Amino acid sequence: MGVRIGLGSILGEATRGLARVAVCLLAGALPAPAQDLPTARENAAPAGLDSEHLFGFVEGSDIGVPGEVEFEFEATGRFGRGGGRFRAVDGGLVLKIPLDTSFRVAPGIGFNRFAAAGVPGLADRAAGGLSGAFVETRLRFLDRRDGPFGLTLNVVPSVGRVDTGSGLPAESYGLDTALLADWEIVPGRLVAALNLGFSLAATRLDGTGERLRGSGLELAGALAYEARPGLFVGAEARYVQAFEGLGLDRFSGQAVYLGPTVYATLSPQAWASFTWSFQVAGSAEDVARPLDLTNFDRHQTRLRFGLSF
Repeated sequence: MGVRIGLGSILGEATRGLARVAVCLLAGALPAPAQDLPTARENAAPAGLDSEHLFGFVEGSDIGVPGEVEFEFEATGRFGRGGGRFRAVDGGLVLKIPLDTSFRVAPGIGFNRFAAAGVPGLADRAAGGLSGAFVETRLRFLDRRDGPFGLTLNVVPSVGRVDTGSGLPAESYGLDTALLADWEIVPGRLVAALNLGFSLAATRLDGTGERLRGSGLELAGALAYEARPGLFVGAEARYVQAFEGLGLDRFSGQAVYLGPTVYATLSPQAWASFTWSFQVAGSAEDVARPLDLTNFDRHQTRLRFGLSF
């Protein structure tokens, strides 16, 4: 059973916490050593650049180093819908285990905090708790160190106990897949990435038994520049589409997101990244407004911390 919380509690913990970390990162206040960083996270040393989290929602093709395990915390904030007040934070804790130079497995658990009041189509609700579990797998086809670019397939099956769109208790199953490509335009200094993703989810709401099925497509690109050793700043753009049905059956809406990104090496074993994306264009089926605030959020943030050992 989810733990009931207040709307003010969510705003205080999620929004203020994300904002404080973002300010610190953007100000370059978090130190990054210029030398002696370990192989998997030595983003202060061009020869050992790890691209996976240099961006925000966009990801690089790297998978880590065999023999080194990474613990990662992630919190994705979703703010603003078509009226009323809407706040949600989807979090995850994951353990990333590279099995060799081309394959990685990463089991994890998810948690969710949700608050909606006066949003058309959503029940007023404030709740939170454990939301599900997932296993991320990565298979690298091309290593950019041995060629012009890197290419990795990312596959994430998941099971859940919450409908993330409404915050209601539910039984859900999902699958996210993506092709992740990246290349170093200026070796060790300027990195570009391109992601192409497909997702689907089937949900059965508790109580009513209503069944929901949806799918989506995403095309995203990003640039990250090393402003100083261990500190990368950049920007990313994403185009997303939502559909009813598991096979892109009926178009529901589309949106374009733009936003800045920042990545900082905190220590030889730790790093952090943050992004804040804004919906700048969009449209929902049968809704006359310039943005799609039915299927997507007005603002999306993502904060990550990683620790390798």
